[in-house]
Amino acid sequence: MMFNENEFSDKNIVSNPEIGSEIRSLKDLIDKVSGKHVQPLNYNQDLGLAEPISYPFLAIVGQFEMKLALTLTMINPFIGGVLLIGPRGTGKTTAVRSIARILPMVEISNCFYGCLPEDIKNDGLDSVCPECAKKYGQNIPLSKMENVQLIELPLNSILENVVGGFEDKQALHHRMRLKRGILASADNNILYIDEVNLLNDEIINSILDAAAMGKYTLRRGNSFGVFRSRFTLIGSMNPEEGFLRPQIMDRFGLRILNQGLSDIEDRLTAYQRSIEFRKNPSEYNKFFEEETSIAREEVQEARNLVKFVKISDDILRIGVNIIRQLSIDSLRAEITLFESAKALAAADHRDSVNLDDIKLVAPMALRLRNSNFMSNFFEDHKLEEEKLVSTINKNIKEN
Repeated sequence: MMFNENEFSDKNIVSNPEIGSEIRSLKDLIDKVSGKHVQPLNYNQDLGLAEPISYPFLAIVGQFEMKLALTLTMINPFIGGVLLIGPRGTGKTTAVRSIARILPMVEISNCFYGCLPEDIKNDGLDSVCPECAKKYGQNIPLSKMENVQLIELPLNSILENVVGGFEDKQALHHRMRLKRGILASADNNILYIDEVNLLNDEIINSILDAAAMGKYTLRRGNSFGVFRSRFTLIGSMNPEEGFLRPQIMDRFGLRILNQGLSDIEDRLTAYQRSIEFRKNPSEYNKFFEEETSIAREEVQEARNLVKFVKISDDILRIGVNIIRQLSIDSLRAEITLFESAKALAAADHRDSVNLDDIKLVAPMALRLRNSNFMSNFFEDHKLEEEKLVSTINKNIKEN
């Protein structure tokens, strides 16, 4: 199936003399809009809002790789999330909190257990709770469209906060009542773990298992509940505060090394934008309103297109050969590399991956995957393995 680039991009062209050439793709927006010149705005001091307003995602200066990685992950959930690694003050949390602004609305269940119309379509009425089955028969909606939410996991969370639990209710005829956890609330949303390297091992393992399965079961005795957990996982960490265990690091798809801005002009621009935003976040966001709206449409188009993107056998073999030469054992490397390349092609309105896509996403997908410990381990046992095989073959041959 071939797609005409103009079919996707003409309605979303941004032409701004401050930026330069016309912007025809999501990648162009990420790459160029951050260079947009923002004049000091004349407005009254902000009096505050009930809820904080996030910084415009496209207003973040520099950090192209971080912004691209976050966007690709929002396009293709098979990438496996993003891990941002870097010192304090390099925009990690700011970027994560602002990414939801460029995401289209998603379907959210009205049910405590997360029942959706697609469950009935795929598996019949028995796949939803009795209350939702009754609503379906009465043509009462089981879901609604909402903006994507950023669910932040507090560092002091306990396991029951994360997965939920059972609440003993004497008033309810001695039956136990389920309590939803953070994972259930994060379904179809973004789950953000700041300082993931400091999180309890038991908690991070439960999160990674739920993310891999897309659902999890909560059980006590004969009582149990099954909750959806189809969220986009984003983690951030400062390596000065401790490292992440290799088995946990491997579960994150893209890995971004966030360094501070080195260019003097970029740092001055970042400072000036920060001050203007703090004066009145709502008014400042309006300056990037057009580009944000276009980015939201582009993400939706890319989400629709990514399922049709193909990779030729030649490019697949080149990618696998890169991974082999880097001595990476985990097969998650191939998944992240190729699914990221598909997302990048979709963001450029193409239905096939090219070598430039592989070249751009490979560093993000493959860094920090080589294990020196395992390489040394296999090397140390190489002589033992050769002796073992030789002895087995010799005895079998003699008999």
